[in-house]
Amino acid sequence: MTSTMTIRRATARDAKRLTRLVRASSAYEGPYAPMIAGYRVGPDYIETHQVFLAVDPGNRVLGFYALVLDPPELDLLFVADDLQGCGIGRLLVAHMTDRARAAGVDGVRVVSHPPAEGFYRSVGARYTGTDAAHPPAVMWDRPEFVLPTGPVGSTALTPPAAQPA
Repeated sequence: MTSTMTIRRATARDAKRLTRLVRASSAYEGPYAPMIAGYRVGPDYIETHQVFLAVDPGNRVLGFYALVLDPPELDLLFVADDLQGCGIGRLLVAHMTDRARAAGVDGVRVVSHPPAEGFYRSVGARYTGTDAAHPPAVMWDRPEFVLPTGPVGSTALTPPAAQPA
């Protein structure tokens, strides 16, 4: 799958498709549902931030991320439910860290959805603390990480086997 996908900058016309991907995420069912209830990725958001999406040759959205540069934060990262575990998230994170590094950023903050904590650790994110709940939308504490981008000219991600335990 990943060998046939393309990562490209999102445009305002992609807003509805990105919103559908967020709202369809099974990671936000049950107690997590209020966080994305009514959530919308708007055209203005796409134009303001660095939003990139992965598409297949048929232009199906496989996943996307949103990088905010000031201050540096990975604001959104979603992969279609049926494609999780295929490497798309890793490729999006590598792309994002390349973009951040090119912008002169040495680390990107990530406030993780609790079920995604293992994923972020596996791509080299370092735990920095806990982001406290913000009721009523976020009723639970979330792990907070920094994802190093490395110096200009380095690779964005260390292979998972080389990650410290």
